[in-house]
Amino acid sequence: MRRYVIRRLIGLIPVLLGVIFVTMLTIELIPGDPVAIMLGENARQEQVEALRAHLGLDQPLPVRYVKYVGNVLTGDLGRSIQTNRSVLAEIMDVWPNTLLLAIAAMALAIVVGIAVGIISAIRPYGIVDTVARVLALVGLSMPIFWLGLVLLYAFAYYFRIFPVGGTGSARHYVLPAVALATPSIGVLSRMTRSSLLDVMGEDFIRTARAKGLKGAKIITGHALRNAMIPVMSVVGLQFGQLLGGSVLTETVFSWPGLGRLTVRGIFARDYVLVQGAVLTFAMAFVFINLLIDLSYAYIDPRIHYD
Repeated sequence: MRRYVIRRLIGLIPVLLGVIFVTMLTIELIPGDPVAIMLGENARQEQVEALRAHLGLDQPLPVRYVKYVGNVLTGDLGRSIQTNRSVLAEIMDVWPNTLLLAIAAMALAIVVGIAVGIISAIRPYGIVDTVARVLALVGLSMPIFWLGLVLLYAFAYYFRIFPVGGTGSARHYVLPAVALATPSIGVLSRMTRSSLLDVMGEDFIRTARAKGLKGAKIITGHALRNAMIPVMSVVGLQFGQLLGGSVLTETVFSWPGLGRLTVRGIFARDYVLVQGAVLTFAMAFVFINLLIDLSYAYIDPRIHYD
């Protein structure tokens, strides 16, 4: 297990280096000059050139890339062009809000998605299964920002049950978590149903039925655990997508998280802040998938990491 974890952590290095390079290249191709935005339209050319040299923007992209990677290795993500604060401090201020929202949405998606998938697998192609598959398809087809606006209008403006946005209490989590979790509920319900139906055709399930076990005991005691490996793989991918989807969700619900901070940095051409935010999302994604991979051995004792 230890050797496997070390190999995976070493394998993360080129992934993160590639993420940094692609992010820097993408920001380089975005029209506009961050220095001109900072100084305004009336700035003199010598002022623009001086600030560009101070920020290192007068250097070629490969040089800036090498310097940035060296700074990241020491824990320095640079300073925000817009606020002149440490990017690491900016991220740490809002990262807990994004993480808590993603955890709430993932918990909702796991509970509802797996439950619906189990119910659909027990009686496949019945009325409940058909309705569940249609709802899953609808949930997958709805854009998060559109669903968020619908939820805001219905439950925050019309019925006035939940707050319009921001944080402060558990009620503030409900609407953004539902909007964020809805596509994942559809994915997990379909994956759980498909995986369970595959397992239900195995020989050990037929043996359990021959011994007189009922449907519920077969599902919970034999089939579900064997069907969880592909489901857990999807959980890891969906958690990463929830972090990425937080960019739109946090903007719609005025949620003070890393996604909203990233949008602010993009509009301000604050390339240092955007680089740090994207790097944080990437690191969270790869570490979450590492934890999911390690959980396989707990779910199925036959799996060994040699």
